[in-house]
Amino acid sequence: MPSTKKALAWALSFAPSAFSAALPFKRAISSVVSGSPVGFASGATGGGDATPVYPTTIADLKKYLTSKNPQVIVIDGQYDFAGSEGTQKEQACNIYSCTPENGGQGMLNTLNGCTTATYNVEIDTAAYQGIQVQSHKTLVGKNGATLNGKGLRLVSVSNIIIQNLKITNLNPKYVWGGDAISLSNTSDIWIDHVETSLTGRQHYSFGQEPNHYVTISNSFVNGETKYSASCDSHTYWGEEMVGKDDSITWYRNHVYMTSGRSPAMSGGTLLHAVNNVFEDNTGHLIEGGEAGARGIFEGNVFKNVKTTLDSGFKGQLFGATASNAGQCQTALGRKCEANEFSSAPELNRADTGFFKNFNGFFIVGAASAQSIQDEVPKRAGATL
Repeated sequence: MPSTKKALAWALSFAPSAFSAALPFKRAISSVVSGSPVGFASGATGGGDATPVYPTTIADLKKYLTSKNPQVIVIDGQYDFAGSEGTQKEQACNIYSCTPENGGQGMLNTLNGCTTATYNVEIDTAAYQGIQVQSHKTLVGKNGATLNGKGLRLVSVSNIIIQNLKITNLNPKYVWGGDAISLSNTSDIWIDHVETSLTGRQHYSFGQEPNHYVTISNSFVNGETKYSASCDSHTYWGEEMVGKDDSITWYRNHVYMTSGRSPAMSGGTLLHAVNNVFEDNTGHLIEGGEAGARGIFEGNVFKNVKTTLDSGFKGQLFGATASNAGQCQTALGRKCEANEFSSAPELNRADTGFFKNFNGFFIVGAASAQSIQDEVPKRAGATL
């Protein structure tokens, strides 16, 4: 992992004015942001202290997010993208035990994945692909700020802060209909107090290219849906972490009403999952079919979960308990907090061979699982 890059970014964020004058933008975090980034994304500054802008239309918002200049963007209320880019015709198929008309999802054949008969459908174009956010952006929502029918797409960019925002209504009837937030080849990304719901596919989708120094915190993955691949009002498509060299802090999030991929860990993902509440999962939470995935889970609450770890998982995991918590000292510089389970199978994995991979990262602190079990669901999402 390129830990020297993180150390340099951190040093530059406190550089004296004579040195920072050579930087392409100022490093201070805008006062419109609540709090400071934690965990792996601690060096993120977004748009710095650029003068805030206040878009009033969806065209304004897209203009600012896709600008090449550092931007601090404050949005208020609903930005309704539904229908704004028209519709497009696609072929779809029914591959699940229930059809979309009976609480299931259809699958778009955009990647030739249909193995059954196809039929013609019409989907919302705006929802199909997110806004292409450029580097050095801060996006903060106020007063129930919502992107209706449009997600965010972060590709080959860095230094972005997204806070206090709802993203919803992304062709939820069809798999491949739209991701809430997708990332590929990114670094220094802090996503905080965001609620995602009614997605066509992933709430968070990490592409195969590396995503370094990412923190997702205080966010609500709301999996309740009328269109479910598992036919039970729970989304299967939670968080897909498959990058070949991802480094992700997953902190104080509420993952609710899912049935899979919560998360899916493959590729070379390095995950630190701290003080999250995983609640009401009817299938499985953690999955992944590649040996390179690694994760420490500590201080989390697992509540009403059918299967905590899928039997096919091939990576390395450390699930903290009261008896093994001291082993985390070599990875995190402190003891771990034990996970807590309520009507959920325990995470009985204690792999430690990957602990050296945490060297050079900023490590967020952890509270006891018992102390956060009620607080996290109340505060997660666009609650600022």
